[in-house]
Amino acid sequence: MPDDSLRIIDVSVEFSGLRALDGVSLAVSPGEILGLIGPNGSGKTTLVNAITGQVPIASGRILRGTTDLTGNSPREVSLCGVARSFQVVRLFNNLTVTENIEAAALAHGDGRRASRDKARSLLAKFGLEARAEDMALGLSYGDKRRVEISRALAAEPKYLLLDEPAAGMNEAETAALLSILAELPRTNDLGLLIIDHDMSLIMRLCDRLHVLASGRTIAEGDKDSVRSNPLVIEAYLGTGAETAHA
Repeated sequence: MPDDSLRIIDVSVEFSGLRALDGVSLAVSPGEILGLIGPNGSGKTTLVNAITGQVPIASGRILRGTTDLTGNSPREVSLCGVARSFQVVRLFNNLTVTENIEAAALAHGDGRRASRDKARSLLAKFGLEARAEDMALGLSYGDKRRVEISRALAAEPKYLLLDEPAAGMNEAETAALLSILAELPRTNDLGLLIIDHDMSLIMRLCDRLHVLASGRTIAEGDKDSVRSNPLVIEAYLGTGAETAHA
């Protein structure tokens, strides 16, 4: 992997003696889109929480290049270039869309004018210009998702971890988001890790896949090899509605 890759090495997480993650290792390179998939309760969100300092790890290491992020606070991880969105959207509901994005830019260290310019650019990228002065509280769920991703990008991360970014979006909104996300590694020079249950989106968007089940890695590699892996079919793709999207 390149020297600046984001590497998760043999990471385990425990809650009240129960092991939610058990020796998971993966890596994301600059310019790459990695899909993290698996059934509900497999540990996907827990892994993102561990990477970004929301939950402590029981063992293992988290590195960005030669920088050790293990045990760092969420703010320290963000300052090291790793940003994330949440499964449940977390916006500043009493601020406008523009102010939400500007706040992230200001926290990154941008000045007022630079923050305003960055917000304007991100509003255009995500088709949110018409919502610029709307309060975040009154947005549709799909618009809230787009604002959250825009806000994460305002911090100029080198790695962006997205937890179900298309949740709550209709088909047209999902297609528009997919087009934007596909270009981000090139236009923003970053690596993407994406969790989503929309297998059509995952298969079209991602370069590689990493599959978790019961807190352990059961497969990783290119899309075709993962899709045909018997363990993945049994644990995930062969059950429920996901089969139709595989």
